[in-house]
Amino acid sequence: MTYLNQPDYVRYICNCGSLKPISKIYFCRHCLKIRCGYCVCQEVDSHYCPNCMENLPSSEVRLKKNKCSNCFDCPCCFQTLSTRAGLAPVRTILTSSEAEEAKDVKATPKKVYYLFCSLCRWSSRDAGIPDQSVATGGWPELENPHTTRINALIDYHKILASIEKQQCERKKFRPKRSFMPATMYSFTSALVRKRIGHPIKPPAQSQSTAQPAPSVASEEVEELPSDIFTEPVDITKLTTLEQRLQHPDAQAEKINELRPQHRQFLVKRSQRCRVCEHNVSKSDLCPQSTKFKILLAALYHIPEVKIVTCEPLRPGKASELLLKFCNPTQHQTQITILPLDTSLSTSLLEEKEDLKQENTQQGCESPNLLPSTVRQVPVTEDPKSIKVAPNADLVLPHSPLILPPRDDAAEYDDTSDNHNFQDDPKLVVWRKGNKAVIRLHVTPYENNENEEPITVGFVMQHGYVNTIATLEHKPPQKVDVKVKLYLTVGQLVGEA
Repeated sequence: MTYLNQPDYVRYICNCGSLKPISKIYFCRHCLKIRCGYCVCQEVDSHYCPNCMENLPSSEVRLKKNKCSNCFDCPCCFQTLSTRAGLAPVRTILTSSEAEEAKDVKATPKKVYYLFCSLCRWSSRDAGIPDQSVATGGWPELENPHTTRINALIDYHKILASIEKQQCERKKFRPKRSFMPATMYSFTSALVRKRIGHPIKPPAQSQSTAQPAPSVASEEVEELPSDIFTEPVDITKLTTLEQRLQHPDAQAEKINELRPQHRQFLVKRSQRCRVCEHNVSKSDLCPQSTKFKILLAALYHIPEVKIVTCEPLRPGKASELLLKFCNPTQHQTQITILPLDTSLSTSLLEEKEDLKQENTQQGCESPNLLPSTVRQVPVTEDPKSIKVAPNADLVLPHSPLILPPRDDAAEYDDTSDNHNFQDDPKLVVWRKGNKAVIRLHVTPYENNENEEPITVGFVMQHGYVNTIATLEHKPPQKVDVKVKLYLTVGQLVGEA
């Protein structure tokens, strides 16, 4: 899998016009289209702490301000702090007689706990935070000096949000009435306002009392201390810009003024197709689990193409190009290489035949008469323009390539395959299991510059078996999916 981190020599075209490798795209089984990161919606499924793996619902996370109450981050290096135990002597106030008797008795130390960073060796004792007698918490927190002002603004905006919500609900349930001119009837202004739906008295007076006082700009600035230009600056005792931005409420200037911050929660996201609104990726809600409930990555549904070797490229001369195709599905597929100007419309031959049979059985019944919960509204998409221009000719094969289904045990089997495919020896060079290598020829244009890489493209048509259970409980459908690819085969080596 190390080739996934290499430069993108083979790129697939998404419907939005972006070029992505196969490891960074999805395949929607409902739309039968490729979806990249720009064509999916991100949704938050769950929140969890990466240290203690505590999983909380969104309502509790909002109350805790998206921070874990048990875990802390180091204010210097931003790593997770650990709780250390120490011993502190017990100090008691005794009288003179009790002190003489307690000389022979040893003082029992008390067990205390403090926060410690194992990376930068920072501890809560360096910041002057007192030790705690319980390991679970109770650490004092630095209060924000602007808490009163922030709470007042939050309460005011909550009032505004409730007023807007009431207005929207009132407009939603307001009956539509015909227009009646006020000149024909003796309507007063209050009656007109009531008929329109506006309140008789505007609620400006009630809102003004809840509105906080606006902020006032001031030109007064605190003066700099007198010793700022005389005393030398010790950089080791000053905080960096990153450390100050981690504490936006305090923004401490010195290291000893830093305080540990609660660790922020992480989220597990799910990706949803923007067109059909079906999930293409959904992880397990359990924080300890790395499994996926739904993972429609293109790597598991679309044949993968790799560049094996390519002869030195010269302008106007044909060079041999070896491509490796891999079938990741559990069904046999047939791959056909088509030119770039081929339409990417998906052919559903079996579905069209089934629709014709249903229409003949049901007579002249229109599908639009079905309820909205059953009827699927078609969504049309306009493909975006692609700015990649091939600068070489690619000789396409005339015969298709058949790949058997994926077999995990066949990779470790040294015996010969039993598949009897009548392959063209000029096309198929090597075959094993669900993989095959074919031979193509690339001819770069003569007017190419040596600095530009040689790029070729083609449309790959492959058979895909759609196993999604539909409402009619139909058998799996066989679909011919077309995908456009661009390959960067290398640089020119010079003229012949």
